[in-house]
Amino acid sequence: MTIVVTGATGHLGRLTVESLLKRNVPAEQIVATGRRTDTIADLAERGVQVRLADFDRPDTLPAAFAGASVVLLVSGTDIGNRVAGHGAAVAAARAAGAGRIAYTSIAYADTTNLLLAQDHRATEELIRASGLPWTFLRNSFYLEVYTDQIPTYLQHGAIVGAAGDGRISGATRADFAEAAAAVLTGDGHQGKAYELGGDEAFTLPALAEELSVQAGRTIAYTNVTVAEHRATLEGFGIPAPAAEVYADIDRGIAEGLIYSPSGELRTLIGRPTTPLAQAIAEALARPGAAG
Repeated sequence: MTIVVTGATGHLGRLTVESLLKRNVPAEQIVATGRRTDTIADLAERGVQVRLADFDRPDTLPAAFAGASVVLLVSGTDIGNRVAGHGAAVAAARAAGAGRIAYTSIAYADTTNLLLAQDHRATEELIRASGLPWTFLRNSFYLEVYTDQIPTYLQHGAIVGAAGDGRISGATRADFAEAAAAVLTGDGHQGKAYELGGDEAFTLPALAEELSVQAGRTIAYTNVTVAEHRATLEGFGIPAPAAEVYADIDRGIAEGLIYSPSGELRTLIGRPTTPLAQAIAEALARPGAAG
């Protein structure tokens, strides 16, 4: 059996490889791929096969996917321009004779109106049309989206957003990576679209409150309109198209589009998901996090 993981040079792909190793998958049966293979040279030293795979260079994909039994297609990061690359990866997986493909998608990808979901919906459709057996890992939201910004929150004493009291079923990337590893190594996942979210949903006001308690200083949550949020993001130098997508995420949160109470993530990983309070504590413990 050979498990190919794309995007292993990024956070989720790398964590999935680590989860596979923790599950005692022989290192030589794991193929870690990405654009910058020098950043995962340490995996090669541990026996993992490291191969170049650049979705923008389809000629790199046949060798990257050679011998694949199952493929984890980790979605790319170029929002709005990912479908062609994803399609090239799906075609390469099929040509390699892969028995199944798993794809890291987004909550309710086939029905949601989130701008962020457009690439995911199109990719799911490509995978369905490919004829490959599939599993969709519809990840709700990464806690790191917020915990990585804690130094900024502390610097300004505020969290600004347009999410209102919308609930977020967040979990850590490590939680989602464990779920991916479970699907890649287990049976009975073919044709399943898992709606994956954390056990304890939270709101942005609750995030501000918990951070205030742990940091020992008041962090306020300020709710603004989606348009105001988009303008603020652009003011920080984020390009307009990206700012529109990010602001729309908060619109979706307010409308309940990131709330995923299925419990399927907990079931797949066999333990409770990481609570927000724990994720904040771990982020605050990092050097320099508190300023």
